Amino acid sequence: MSPNALIPSHRKPRRSASSRALRAGVTGGFLTLAVTGATVPANAAEKPVSETQEMPTITAALATSAAKSADAAQQAAYNYERQALQDATEAKADEAAGKAKAAAEKKAKAEAEAKKAAEEARQEKEAAQARASRSETRSALSAVSDSSSSSSSHATGSAASLVSFLKSQLGKAYVLGSSGPSSYDCSGLTQAAFSQIGIDLPRVSQSQSTTGTQVGLGNLQVGDILYWGSAGSAYHVAVYVGNGNFIGAQNPSTGIVERPLSYDMPTGAVRVL
Repeated sequence: MSPNALIPSHRKPRRSASSRALRAGVTGGFLTLAVTGATVPANAAEKPVSETQEMPTITAALATSAAKSADAAQQAAYNYERQALQDATEAKADEAAGKAKAAAEKKAKAEAEAKKAAEEARQEKEAAQARASRSETRSALSAVSDSSSSSSSHATGSAASLVSFLKSQLGKAYVLGSSGPSSYDCSGLTQAAFSQIGIDLPRVSQSQSTTGTQVGLGNLQVGDILYWGSAGSAYHVAVYVGNGNFIGAQNPSTGIVERPLSYDMPTGAVRVL
């Protein structure tokens, strides 16, 4: 036996045919893999076989992803800012519209109140004018009544005969153009009445309104001729009989009646007695 038989060998054991050796390195952004011993026969010389595979650069991909994230964040920030500006603009517009509406409503209310006040003032003015007119009319009628009462108590002679005749005609018919004795028109009645006391009057009311002396309605006496319309163009006449009343042939509906002056206030009067 050899003296070296029991000494272990220091030679490395032969690698099996299926063993592989992996070597890796990064060069210029590419990953290089070196594979050796793939399906190599046992008696063949070991010969390294290199296989190279290109892969995307990790740094560039990360940079692209980060850039996209930054763009997305910037776009989102821009969208938020634009929405905020839009919301602020709409809020200001709503506020301005609200103020404008409130101002318009306030103005309309003020105008309505002013219009109402003006209308009330106008109505009050008209009412005051109407009261003043009624007061003047009552004063005139009172003066006429007082004057007529005084003159009526002294109505004797021809005035008394005139009133007596007129009262006897009450209730007779009104007929246009008639002078009695069963019917009369307004000027026909006054002409017939004054003929009873010997006074000749013109036939028509226009001429009768200018016969004698013009007198004021506040100074009437029994027997004064009242007329409606202008002197010289009167359209109706009657005779004042005292106590604020007159007698006349009014119209076909009423015939000859006695009425107060307030029933139909005359325009003027003439005196022939």
